[in-house]
Amino acid sequence: MVDFFLNNVKPHFNFWVYVILMMIGLWSVIAKKNLIKKLMGLAIFQTAIILFYVSIGVKDGATIPVLEHYSTEHSAAVSESAADAFANPVPHVLMLTAIVVGVATLGVALALTQMIYKEFETLEEDELLTKIKALHDDD
Repeated sequence: MVDFFLNNVKPHFNFWVYVILMMIGLWSVIAKKNLIKKLMGLAIFQTAIILFYVSIGVKDGATIPVLEHYSTEHSAAVSESAADAFANPVPHVLMLTAIVVGVATLGVALALTQMIYKEFETLEEDELLTKIKALHDDD
């Protein structure tokens, strides 16, 4: 047990935390009946995925891929061996985009839940389903 912890858990502790966060978010989406709690679970799940992708893009000892005062005489600094010294900015840029899309989607979802509450006076999934079925049975 100690060997498993020292060899698998400790070196990859951040990944274990991300998996735990993902499972908390997934559990709240599946198990909770309140729409707001489901949305918060989706936000937790999304945060765990974003943290995971950002941590994949990190390199030990790497620097930002910006060359100051770039000119033709500095082209030797961008050789293949020097490229290993730079961090890949693509995962970070993609996750910034995912954050913006996630915040916008969460805002729309919260606005929709507000409209659902005004119409049905509840945010509980079971009560909503019975009220919607009652509306269709009246027709």
